[in-house]
Amino acid sequence: MKPESGLCASALITALMSGLISIAGAEVQARNLDVLDKSVRQIIGDEIAEGRILGAVVGVGLNGRTVYRQALGKKAVMPQTLPMTLDTIFDLASLTKVIATTAAVMQLVDAGQLSLAAPAAKYWPTFGNEGKASITVEQLLTHTSGLRADLDLAEQWSGERAALMLIEKERPRHEPGAQFIYSDINFIALAELIKRITGTRLDHYSKQHIFALLQLHDTAFHPSSTKRPRIAPTERVNGELRWGKVHDPTAYRMGGVAGHAGLFSTVDDLGRFAEMLLSNGISGNVRILSSASVERMTRDHLLSGDVHRGLGWDIASPYSSGMDKAFGSGSYGHTGYTGTSLWLQPATGTFLIILTNRLHPHGTGDVKLLRERLSLTVAEFVK
Repeated sequence: MKPESGLCASALITALMSGLISIAGAEVQARNLDVLDKSVRQIIGDEIAEGRILGAVVGVGLNGRTVYRQALGKKAVMPQTLPMTLDTIFDLASLTKVIATTAAVMQLVDAGQLSLAAPAAKYWPTFGNEGKASITVEQLLTHTSGLRADLDLAEQWSGERAALMLIEKERPRHEPGAQFIYSDINFIALAELIKRITGTRLDHYSKQHIFALLQLHDTAFHPSSTKRPRIAPTERVNGELRWGKVHDPTAYRMGGVAGHAGLFSTVDDLGRFAEMLLSNGISGNVRILSSASVERMTRDHLLSGDVHRGLGWDIASPYSSGMDKAFGSGSYGHTGYTGTSLWLQPATGTFLIILTNRLHPHGTGDVKLLRERLSLTVAEFVK
């Protein structure tokens, strides 16, 4: 079967050779994958037919390893029609928060360079202005800092420094620790902490300390122009098709590198990242995160409004899109505005990656039902 067709037979062979599944169970596993493939094709086909997406790439892991990949539909219809392929590169939107920023923060915790309990102002003194002196690093990670959701885009500003100056002037809307407010400002601030502690901007730090070690060759904040044919465009903004440039308006104004958005990646790269997390921070012979940090990062924090979050990661919140219910207790993940998501269940070593460019071409797509249906299907598959 050709790679573009999606069913990952090689992963099944690898699993057999590694002892992941038994020879006796190989035929059953193959049949199950065939059933899964038919279900995934049906679900994606339905969503395409309803006009909610143009196409999608899906990746599924079992027992901590990728066992299935599928690409269906189109990745672009303007300026020309292009088919969706397994190597399509997507604007991850808020998956940036966990793949880059949270992972980097926890590496600094592992190294003893950053304390989650410390005020963020310890590392960025002027962040403490305007009543923010007591906001901790952990409160930024759990979205309980009291800061609002985003910077004011009605103001005329551009550049990273301008964004940071606006954050310095921000006042909390609530007492730190009292309310859950999903906030991009929190993660822009965390990226600045990383830069101040390491002397390296988030894109360079994550490339050296995360992506290169995991061999994530298609994961970057500014994807190379040579990869443009593989990149899924989003929508037209001010007459310009966003193609290889971040869609998020705040990250775009900041130059494409921000703690909350700006990262691009593929299903295979995200699969390797998920495998690392399910292996308690290890990839091959390389440790990316300590097992203690993985556990701490994904531990359930009960917040206001019956919201459950980890450090950076979602557990059960208005942003879970039903994936929390499908995969059950102990699962965690994150979603992205552009139509991306990653959800993991450590108990079964399962992960589900859904990548769409639901904003292409007119910004009107919707992936809520796609996420719900695929989550239920994969959760049933791994039972």
